[in-house]
Amino acid sequence: MQADLSLELPNDVRAIQDAVEYMVDRSLAAGFDDPDRLRLNLRVSLSEALANAMLNGNRRDPGKHVRVEARLGAQRLVIRVSDEGGGFDPEAVPDPTLPEYRSLGRGRGIFLIRNLMDAVEFNDRGNAITMVLEREPPERAESA
Repeated sequence: MQADLSLELPNDVRAIQDAVEYMVDRSLAAGFDDPDRLRLNLRVSLSEALANAMLNGNRRDPGKHVRVEARLGAQRLVIRVSDEGGGFDPEAVPDPTLPEYRSLGRGRGIFLIRNLMDAVEFNDRGNAITMVLEREPPERAESA
């Protein structure tokens, strides 16, 4: 991804809040002026992606880093978070809304990201997530 912005963060959860606020500020400066989608969708999704990368991907290893790359525009934000871990299979993560998985405490972050962002992709290795937030979200199919 050719990025407008690139950050390398220490593998320390204390870095998450500042990184998220920086991305929100940069998104506003790029003209993405939908504050509700930035306040909720971007903040929650980016926080979850960073926490997953640090805690699960890098397994809390303080010697590793997390990289954030972003293309920021007035109509669309594309943000990629990658870690130095071995990756995982995102399709193997249980659906936390199913009764048999509610008590596991796993999968909630990915569930939130998938529901708050307009598009989500993982790389083949499973150590990078690309999230897309549109200023005007695509129409969601209505239930019949």
